[in-house]
Amino acid sequence: MQTPFFLGPRLYFRPLEREDAPRLAAFVNHPDVRRNLLVHRPMNTAQEVAFVDTLTASPKDVMLAIVLRDGDRMIGTSGLHDLDFRSRRATFGMLIGEPSEWRKGYGTEATRMTLEYGFGTLNLERVQLEVLEHNTAGIRAYEKAGFQREGVLRRHHYVDGAYVDTWVMGILRSEWKPAPA
Repeated sequence: MQTPFFLGPRLYFRPLEREDAPRLAAFVNHPDVRRNLLVHRPMNTAQEVAFVDTLTASPKDVMLAIVLRDGDRMIGTSGLHDLDFRSRRATFGMLIGEPSEWRKGYGTEATRMTLEYGFGTLNLERVQLEVLEHNTAGIRAYEKAGFQREGVLRRHHYVDGAYVDTWVMGILRSEWKPAPA
């Protein structure tokens, strides 16, 4: 394991490094991955280096690499953004960037791990997210981790030639179920 920060059953989180930039560019440029993101143009390694530098320097963002414990391979990112320590809230974002690793429960595990960190370590009261309506795998992972649908932003984004709705989902500390010790 390379600089493990938070351990899960099959995954671990580690700090995001500049050296991860080529992998991040490959993730966000993959058509199946990009369809669930708001990225609409090609991203190169230099842009991803700047992205990593900006997030790692930000006091309002925590962005972590999602790594498989078996094989020590980075498969995505997870983060808490727009951290508001007065109101104790944050916006969650996660990406499993390798389609070959989809539908294996890694999204649910990474979501639960991020909530454990947010509620258990950062003492947050609320975590929210926005997800495109066609991202059914993401919605399923978020619901399994305890997120509830709170609203919809109608025709909020233009994706693949059509306007799509964005779901707003949230979870409160009182709704969160910590992992058994």
